[in-house]
Amino acid sequence: MELLQDILTGIANNIFNQVPILIGLIALAGLLLQRKPVEAVVGGTIRAVVGVVILMLGVEIFVGGLVAFQAIVASAVGLEPPAATSTLNDFLGGQGSAVPLIIAVGFAIHVLLVRIFPAARYVYLTGHLMFWMSIVIAASLVEVLTDIPRTTLIIVGAVIIACYWTLQPLWIAPLMKRLMGHDQFGLGHTTSTVALLAGYGSRALRLGDAQRHDSEKLKLPRSISFFKDINVSTALIIAVIMLVAIAFADSAVVQEQMGDSQLLPWAWGLTQALRFAAGIAILLFGVRMFLAEIVPAFKGISDKVLPGTRPALDIPVVFPKAPTAVMIGFLSSTVVFLVLMGVFAAAGWFVLVPPMIMLFFGGGSGGVFGNAVAGWRGAVFGGLVNGVLLAFGQWIGWGLYDSTAPEIATLADPDWYAVGWLVLGATQLLEPLGAAAVWVVAGAVLVATVAILMVLSRRRTTPDETSAAPVTSGAPASAGSSAPAAAGTSAGPTTGGAPTARSTENRPADTARRRQATGETS
Repeated sequence: MELLQDILTGIANNIFNQVPILIGLIALAGLLLQRKPVEAVVGGTIRAVVGVVILMLGVEIFVGGLVAFQAIVASAVGLEPPAATSTLNDFLGGQGSAVPLIIAVGFAIHVLLVRIFPAARYVYLTGHLMFWMSIVIAASLVEVLTDIPRTTLIIVGAVIIACYWTLQPLWIAPLMKRLMGHDQFGLGHTTSTVALLAGYGSRALRLGDAQRHDSEKLKLPRSISFFKDINVSTALIIAVIMLVAIAFADSAVVQEQMGDSQLLPWAWGLTQALRFAAGIAILLFGVRMFLAEIVPAFKGISDKVLPGTRPALDIPVVFPKAPTAVMIGFLSSTVVFLVLMGVFAAAGWFVLVPPMIMLFFGGGSGGVFGNAVAGWRGAVFGGLVNGVLLAFGQWIGWGLYDSTAPEIATLADPDWYAVGWLVLGATQLLEPLGAAAVWVVAGAVLVATVAILMVLSRRRTTPDETSAAPVTSGAPASAGSSAPAAAGTSAGPTTGGAPTARSTENRPADTARRRQATGETS
């Protein structure tokens, strides 16, 4: 048993937590299953891995700037994070050490669900979020049952996380298809709650028209038309915010963030803004390179192992679709959060800490999905939703995880709150059952997931639902386009709801038979 745990822990730590390795193995398996020549297998695998590495380098560059920005902004407004009786590191060193095993067992259950149910068509491949969501679920269970047995924690946590990985890409799939114009890949990210609220909320409020108010078509006066360039606008906006924050922050905090830099604070701030913009440019390039390889490579897995499936990928894959909306969502999210930070401080409710990384990715997610439904107005609304969720999530969540990992509240994406609080609430409700409570929760989650998948499987009768998975070459189709029809074919009559193709070579014969039947002469 101990050997099995060591093996599963090794798989989780060295594969699932290492995104380039995970994606490389998926691409390699897909290309081998398609029996591609050696040069295509080697080239495609390495290009997919390099694309992920480039993407992650871009993330590291601008995330480093966001971390420094967060510390300086907190100092500028005179706030410090609240104290706690436990820390994330303490939790991971104790009962949280089961997290790698939860990931490994959970992924096996997830793949099994995808294999059994045709409607569960997305394989969750966002490795680092597998780790974080497993922490959230483990902490939620431990908060209620502090003495929960390790084996129970692993199995129950694995069942719950597997159901989340299976369902999350499905509930965002309609909006994802509207945004991208195809369903060659899905979204596997813990900002899906924001995306749902941004998309459907924008539609319910009738904020605007996706085409007429598209953020990418905004018309600006010629004198400020340079803001249409995402690199220029990012650098300028972040520079202004950084310089203002540096002006009001404690000089000791600024020096700490500057490290050994010999630059003056204002020069260092400008440099960080430029690095931030460069990081986003690198990220977008990596996304395009990565998608151009992983989508066609995954077809081998879709055809041979998990029929009809698609990969569910990280949130940056949608950013190239509307980069201006990403920036609008980020700025809206940040402004709303900073305003609420002041309100909370003035009211004495809670000391909020600006989570710049979550404000960027969550705001960007809300921005692009809001823009897909209501244009730039929807992008603003999506950012607003993210800022509100993160502010109130910190306030409520810090106390909920006080004895395990309260940092979960300040490092969170909105799905962390939604899923973690549901698990925590359900377990507390059943606490009188003792250790059996977590088994009841896991069983209920699994039954509900299976029921949803069975209902969805019965509805899968349209061509979009039953079509083969991603295209076999090149990057995904652009928005609003579909896979081209086979050469020399045209749409013909349908059989059982699915369109068939009719060769143009048969048209003369069809015409002759029709004329013969009607008595028509040529």
